[in-house]
Amino acid sequence: MTDLPLTPLTRVRRLPQYQTTDRAALYEILDGSLAATLAIVRDNRPVALPVGIGRDGDDVLIHGSTGSDFFRRIAAGAPVCLTVTHLLGLKYARSLFDSSMRYRCAVVHGVASAVPAEEKENALLALSEHLMPGRAAEVRPMTARELAATLVLRLPLAEASVKDNADSAVEEDDDGEDRAVWAGELPLRTVAGDPVTSPQTEAGTPIPASVRRSQLVASGGTV
Repeated sequence: MTDLPLTPLTRVRRLPQYQTTDRAALYEILDGSLAATLAIVRDNRPVALPVGIGRDGDDVLIHGSTGSDFFRRIAAGAPVCLTVTHLLGLKYARSLFDSSMRYRCAVVHGVASAVPAEEKENALLALSEHLMPGRAAEVRPMTARELAATLVLRLPLAEASVKDNADSAVEEDDDGEDRAVWAGELPLRTVAGDPVTSPQTEAGTPIPASVRRSQLVASGGTV
């Protein structure tokens, strides 16, 4: 596994000590996220949208509507920037200036390509397995019309940066500050709530295993 290359786009300039070129760290951040922010420049203006993601080897899979101008531009070769952030906590220092956040983030630069029609179903199944593991086996197969209406993009992880300050101290320099003022950290995490059955679902229909499993994992349990 090769390290992430340092380029003018990926070199961290602010607090560079928190940058890592470990590709495994990039994979961990992407695999631990269901969504990302995808940005392009459209008509000389920046546009950023939230998207669902799933990693497939050394690529990120993204899907959208074939009717979307945003996604069509990306498929046509518009350079993109994809960002994923895991906010782990708020760091309360003894001054607002020194207070900060604890986080891990990844930024991917590149040009995405449209997944060919003959590979689209497998790509969507791979994406679904990341977002909703096991769900594909519980529902009907995708139809030809649905596949035709869906654009799947593949973004290579060739140029990416990772910044990780998860192990940084709460206060790095508070010499002379009043130690009677509380300082510390408020950890943050995302957990799943109880599943909510849709009104249209037949009464008594059990909650499927895929939902229960995702609820357990998102709440910090193991399968």
